[in-house]
Amino acid sequence: MVASTRIHLAMLVAAAALLRPSVAATYVVGDSLGWIVPPGGPIAYETWAAMHSFEVGDVLEFNFTTGDQDLARVTKEAFDACNSSNPIFLQTTGPYNYTLSTAGEYYFIGTMDRHCFLGQKLAINVTAAGSSPSPSSSVPPSRVSNTYVVGDDLGWIVPPGGEIAYKTWAYDKTFLVGDKLVFNFENGTQDVVEVTKDSYDSCNTSAPISVETISPAVITLASAGEHFYTSSYSRHCALGQKLAINVTSTSTGEAPCPSSIAGPPSSNPSPSAQSPTAGGPSSTVPKNTAQGGAKLGMGFSLAIMGVALGLVH
Repeated sequence: MVASTRIHLAMLVAAAALLRPSVAATYVVGDSLGWIVPPGGPIAYETWAAMHSFEVGDVLEFNFTTGDQDLARVTKEAFDACNSSNPIFLQTTGPYNYTLSTAGEYYFIGTMDRHCFLGQKLAINVTAAGSSPSPSSSVPPSRVSNTYVVGDDLGWIVPPGGEIAYKTWAYDKTFLVGDKLVFNFENGTQDVVEVTKDSYDSCNTSAPISVETISPAVITLASAGEHFYTSSYSRHCALGQKLAINVTSTSTGEAPCPSSIAGPPSSNPSPSAQSPTAGGPSSTVPKNTAQGGAKLGMGFSLAIMGVALGLVH
């Protein structure tokens, strides 16, 4: 009898916990970045959204300057096409708090000039309060994929000190299928070429696997194994603009080093890395002239400064 009573009490406590209303949360869109044309393109708000779970009743706080930005809620089709001609909702005065009143997918863009095309767009999925998020293109999976800005503050350039720069950057990172690499560079001066290991070792870009010429170049790591990246511009690879990583298929276990990086990177740059940076591109890849993405992070730039100072002494 006592055991039965305890079971009933436990069931009542559990039921009361389920019925207890959840407290609505307020999310500042982009955090300190605010609602702007983001550096690096749409990856900024994609990454921000992947870090949160949204429920009915939550509030999105869009911080923007009136006259410089605006906010529109649109359909998925309008979001994909950056079409602001018939918005569901339009707000021109900032800052503005938007309450998520129903479950489902929400799509927001900036309508001014080319703001949406430049990355001022946010897609989220909202679930009923207390429920688990349902899978959708705008909701992160159980293991949220990581986004890595190659070289952090340094960006994607001919690095000081030669290829040790990108070896150092990649050495302590674990890359999984689904992660993204963001290459930030100035359009018309760099590109990103994925090549085979043999082409990587010989700096031969005549038969690339893929070519990205517009910054920021966002590459999703779609398969496990070794991946090799360099530039098709003259002598950029020989001067150290090259990155080798190994990608694993699951989040369990340690990712082995790429075959080209058998151990911790050496601090001795190759002789070619001390040569002056070469100029124009090769004739095999077209170049574009759009505005490049901003360079993010500080830690890696400090490491590169240390390498450069070591070369001076």
